Amino acid sequence: MELNGAEIVVRCLQEEGVEYVFGYPDGAVLFIYDELFKQNKVKHVLVRHEQGAVHAADGYARSTEKVGVSLVTSGPGVTNAVTGIATAHMDSIPHVVITGQVPTHAIGLDAFQECDAVGITRPCVKHNFLVKDVKDIAFTMKKAFYIAATGRPGPVVVDIPKDVTTARAEFHYPATIAMRSYNPVVKGHAGQIKKATQTLMKAKRPMIYTGGGVILGGAAEELAQIVRLLGFPCTNTLMGLGAYPATDRQFLGMLGMHGTYEANMAVQHCDVLLAIGARFDDRVIGNPRHFFAEQRTIIHIDIDPSSISKRVKVDIPIVGNVREVLRELIRQLEAGGEKPDQEALKTWWTQIELWRSRDCLKYDRSSPIIKPQYVIEKLYEVTRGDAFVTSDVGQHQMWAAQFYKFDKPRRWINSGGLGTMGFGLPAAMGVQLAHPGAPVACVTGEASIQMCIQELSTCRQYRLPIKVVNLNNKYMGMVRQWQEFFHGNRYAESYMDALPDFVKLAESYGHVGMKIEKPEDVEPALKEAFSRKKDLVFMDFVTDQTENVFPMVPGGKGLSEMILV
Repeated sequence: MELNGAEIVVRCLQEEGVEYVFGYPDGAVLFIYDELFKQNKVKHVLVRHEQGAVHAADGYARSTEKVGVSLVTSGPGVTNAVTGIATAHMDSIPHVVITGQVPTHAIGLDAFQECDAVGITRPCVKHNFLVKDVKDIAFTMKKAFYIAATGRPGPVVVDIPKDVTTARAEFHYPATIAMRSYNPVVKGHAGQIKKATQTLMKAKRPMIYTGGGVILGGAAEELAQIVRLLGFPCTNTLMGLGAYPATDRQFLGMLGMHGTYEANMAVQHCDVLLAIGARFDDRVIGNPRHFFAEQRTIIHIDIDPSSISKRVKVDIPIVGNVREVLRELIRQLEAGGEKPDQEALKTWWTQIELWRSRDCLKYDRSSPIIKPQYVIEKLYEVTRGDAFVTSDVGQHQMWAAQFYKFDKPRRWINSGGLGTMGFGLPAAMGVQLAHPGAPVACVTGEASIQMCIQELSTCRQYRLPIKVVNLNNKYMGMVRQWQEFFHGNRYAESYMDALPDFVKLAESYGHVGMKIEKPEDVEPALKEAFSRKKDLVFMDFVTDQTENVFPMVPGGKGLSEMILV
């Protein structure tokens, strides 16, 4: 059948089973919006800023196994979305971003609201397209969804000029697609997997280190199986939390800059390191020179060959889908019938328990001022560990990662790679829409929440009962912490001296606001908030201004050079 370009775009979304499109309309995409209006299969969520649209689609994708979709106009619509696109790119989130463009005859003439969307987004996408012919829309959209969701996932931008949305063509959406230049490896090399099993059996001080790739690859069950089969200790990165149950004794906590003492020491002093779906980034292993001061054999499993030996040279690289590789690894381990050296493993666990006894996450529980760690602990208790938790970026993010015990994948939603302030609230919107009725908490700070606070209006329009946990210390907390440690207590521009009344602000948007100033009021406030199933509740917790995140590995230092108090 013959359709115009805008109709084709919407039909493509329907064919892909898209549930929600997050966006903001304007001239270059009005024909697409008109077609969205005429149907009811694909729901549109009107945000209040394009950054909010992309973050909301991102949160939707992270909490599901689906591709997030956002729709923005040309010019400032695209540039406002770039932060969200880069956020998704850094964390490998499957996302299709449809952008409007000026008519094809006006491209390159500095037309009103023209910008080079392809050029601007090229460094922070997995791929992007400029569609100049209406006949190419359907095939391009199919490619966009395929590229976004397969291999190492990521955002794909589809830039569509306005006149292409009005031109007409026959509509045919391909059922499958094959691209000669893009063929992600799925199965791992059998010989390399065999070599890995042999190495794991010889380990005296083994360690399993996993990242967000385990969650994105849907391999949490396989990870749990292999950890229990081997009896090895396991740690997750910030992006990998929930890949292995945090309440399990074999879990040593998060590693890295604000990781636990036992996780960091075990990674630093192990003799065999099995890295799964992780990338050895600077916030995880610290100084590579210090990391390699200890000799170890590294096995690295990843879907992306460019991530292997990028920062750290590995001994046994295995390229492939994490779930498929782990299944084959488990099969070979079970078929071999061997067991690791149990005496050596017992000795290793004894050392780990000594490190664990340092209780590196302890804090003053008798303080008359609310400690932020206490708020997160109570959040965990009140929600029974079953909430979806989004966060912004800063101290509150680290406390949430340290003190909320994630036992399931896709429950911890945060900006890890780019570290985007303003991510938490719009991401929570996407999560709540994906999981209606589920408890969703946005852990934030008084600086971060103001980056996208206008999305409280979106929450009101769509009746999203998110619980905002604002850890308000009247500082840009992580900035202040670094200034205290490394800049002689010179708190340059980190003090928030003109904060709004968050209770009144929340109420002005039609939500429920609470201000909590005493430790004894923390738990009752959380219980009341989560009992209000239909309301967004903004809880403004006035917390200790002097509290810092510990442990901490200073920039340029190694994993065993932690500041503990």
